[in-house]
Amino acid sequence: MKGWSPVLVWLILGSALLMLGGCAGTNDEPTIITLWHNYGGQLKETMDQLIDEFNETAGAEAGIIISVTSISGAAAIHEKLVMAANEEPGAPALPDITIAYPKTALLLAEKGLLVELDQFFTPEELAAYLPQFLEEGRLAGEQLYVFPTAKSTEVLFLNRTIFDRFAGESGASLDELGTFEGIARTAALYDDWAKRQDPKEGLRTFFMSDSLFNHALVGCRQLGAAFIDQGAINFASPQYRQVWESYFRAAVQGRYTLYDGYAADLFKTGEIICSTGSTAGVMFFPDAVTYPDNTTEPAELTILPYPVFEGGRKAALQRGAGMCVTRSTGEKERLAAVFLKWFTDPRNNLRFVASTGYLPVTEEAFDELISRESEAVSDGKVKELLTTCQQMQREYEFFVPPLFEGIDQLQLRYEETFKKTAAAAADRYGQLPAGSDPESACDTAVMQAFADLPVQFQGNS
Repeated sequence: MKGWSPVLVWLILGSALLMLGGCAGTNDEPTIITLWHNYGGQLKETMDQLIDEFNETAGAEAGIIISVTSISGAAAIHEKLVMAANEEPGAPALPDITIAYPKTALLLAEKGLLVELDQFFTPEELAAYLPQFLEEGRLAGEQLYVFPTAKSTEVLFLNRTIFDRFAGESGASLDELGTFEGIARTAALYDDWAKRQDPKEGLRTFFMSDSLFNHALVGCRQLGAAFIDQGAINFASPQYRQVWESYFRAAVQGRYTLYDGYAADLFKTGEIICSTGSTAGVMFFPDAVTYPDNTTEPAELTILPYPVFEGGRKAALQRGAGMCVTRSTGEKERLAAVFLKWFTDPRNNLRFVASTGYLPVTEEAFDELISRESEAVSDGKVKELLTTCQQMQREYEFFVPPLFEGIDQLQLRYEETFKKTAAAAADRYGQLPAGSDPESACDTAVMQAFADLPVQFQGNS
């Protein structure tokens, strides 16, 4: 049986014993628990290793085999789950365990398709998890339907190689990147410095946020205001004006980019060197920059805590899917929870997040295992990310985005409106007649754009 899967060998031997001995009984047959997840690429390899280990150890002891029956992107899983929930023609059967974001899980829970998970955990067991991570999974009626398995937040990424060269010639300070106002001041210095460099390097703008919606959501939270009020954007908030203008003004001046993709793409060519985005994207940042003339240089990535608006409190977004258990039989539901406990055990969970850029979900993993076992993490980017997130876990308030029908469409409209408006203003600013006062022209562009923003937003619906 050399080269055979241990699980397959177990199944064959188990069947033989049933036929020959006649005394094993049906209770000795392993229970198959089906699982859908969205971890592809390198994440798939890590997930496969953990599931194989579970099946061969704790799963074998409990009589469970985890069988992955679908690996799809988050959007595809959402679509399949919605089809199943609505009993649409051709919909697949629901798995026993599925990865789901809260907005998807809420739909399933409202249709009575999810199991309330508190019943499978003692209060002492639940106390081991970060409370804010559990809170995100408590949906209708405060029932725990989405169990935290791996979370993400947002941090600041920096190409330290280019930044250090720039700082040495301009006097810029790394400390300035702790606030958004400091980032804006640094971007102004970078703008002057980049224009003096060899054009073949293609250095352009300094900063980008991967999500302008999240930038506003978190910024307003830091300043003590609500970006979303009863399902609508609170354009009248003075705190929102402060957050909006911080990015809009720099975008008009060409210091922040309005790119439609992810910042990691522009890091590859040196077109930007600083960004905020999800920790889950850490593996997409390059180890080298390739310039327009095809020359390259190494790119050392530094990861810093999420910036804070001056005068605001330290707050950052908490994101990420969790695992849900669908209704079946009481025994299958209980056995599914056995896998959730094993997967989120601090040592198993840290092994998963240490190769992915996600955050561990227990207090122990944050407080002890990251500091003790980060030496075993081979990827330098992930090691630095874990250290930064450990600092944020101690100092920051993590909060979840609002959950209501239509928020995805609201986010899309907001970002499209912002980019369209800022791009138009930047074009006008770039065509100023000779002798114009650029600062005065920028002030006028910002003032007019903000006054028109609600109308522009409604027109983009």
